[in-house]
Amino acid sequence: MPIDYVRRLTSRERTVESNRHLGFVLAFVAGATNAGAFLAVKQYTSHMTGIVSSMADNLALGDLGPVLAGLGGLLSFLAGAATSAIMVNYSRRRQLHSEYALPLLLEAGLLLCFGVLGTRLSAIEGLFIPVTVMLLCFMMGLQNAVISKLSNAEIRTTHVTGVVTDIGIELGKLMYWNRSSPARQPEVRANRARLRVLVTLVASFFAGGVLGALGFRFVGYSLTIPLALMLVLLAGVPAIDDFVTMVRKSRA
Repeated sequence: MPIDYVRRLTSRERTVESNRHLGFVLAFVAGATNAGAFLAVKQYTSHMTGIVSSMADNLALGDLGPVLAGLGGLLSFLAGAATSAIMVNYSRRRQLHSEYALPLLLEAGLLLCFGVLGTRLSAIEGLFIPVTVMLLCFMMGLQNAVISKLSNAEIRTTHVTGVVTDIGIELGKLMYWNRSSPARQPEVRANRARLRVLVTLVASFFAGGVLGALGFRFVGYSLTIPLALMLVLLAGVPAIDDFVTMVRKSRA
């Protein structure tokens, strides 16, 4: 993969194309992580709608244990998004090339920790599931916030509800019959380019989910290692650019 292409994916200078390509890769990573996490802890960790609904159900039933567990996941997702915003704004004020790369490097590090320590932590009864859920929710919040910031909230990668809704909207426009439109009214036209992007995002998430489920089934927690390396590959070049710039300034 050419270095210049990788640099464009996570650099501070954004283009529509680089936003989309990065979104496809991150959707794949999120799908794989989400599917693997479900096999590990029997819970999806990027689906805040489901977590909040589960909290409400269990609260109504008087079962406070799942409510507290859901609250931990929700707050972790929120903390991940906040951490991403802090890192991006810190880098932006200092004009770093790794403005969007640093949160992805942090996510890669956390994925590696989960992959390396997962087997040992799973032996600790009563601790593994809540800690793992909170860690994975934090990572999903971290990732969702960074892609949201760099794309001006046009791309989401950790869940597909909004994406599927947008696909439905574009399909509705595509099927609309303009012949009966009143005079001087603009025709309804689907944004075919956007529709292709949305479908590719869902396909990337699905492909990642299939790979994540199969990978966790056959290789276990080691599945996270190639996912983490993929994030390092994406985010490493801008971080190296910043390091080189820092070294040059220190020698000047």
